[in-house]
Amino acid sequence: MELTYELTSRFDEEERKAIFDPLIEFNRQRAGEPNYVPLNVLVHEKQQRLVGGLWGHTAYNWFVIELLFLPEKLRGQGTATAILHDAEKEAIRRGCKNAWMDTHEFQARGFYESRGYTLFGELQDYPEGHARYFMQKALSAS
Repeated sequence: MELTYELTSRFDEEERKAIFDPLIEFNRQRAGEPNYVPLNVLVHEKQQRLVGGLWGHTAYNWFVIELLFLPEKLRGQGTATAILHDAEKEAIRRGCKNAWMDTHEFQARGFYESRGYTLFGELQDYPEGHARYFMQKALSAS
């Protein structure tokens, strides 16, 4: 089989899918069904304008937080705590025992630590001059 290589910066969903789908099948054959289900908590202002929220998923009985963002005016009022609580509660309902996420040092490590997340990994200089933290939490049904 003769191969060629192409270096590209484009984002083409079909090309991504051609790599992603066989990888997921490979994983499925070795680790079982991931039961991937999106888990999002969206925060709307009046007129239903989306202003922030939590974007994540559950898979392999883990809850993964991909994104959590609130505008400055909504911070410090318990909104992030409420949406995180709602998401964790749903993750537990789905059978998740643990959660993980990552955050940069200039973002919200302290917020997650105050809610029971602990550091399990650190990547220095991502971005340069800053650290990226990987955190996890054991979820409890209580």
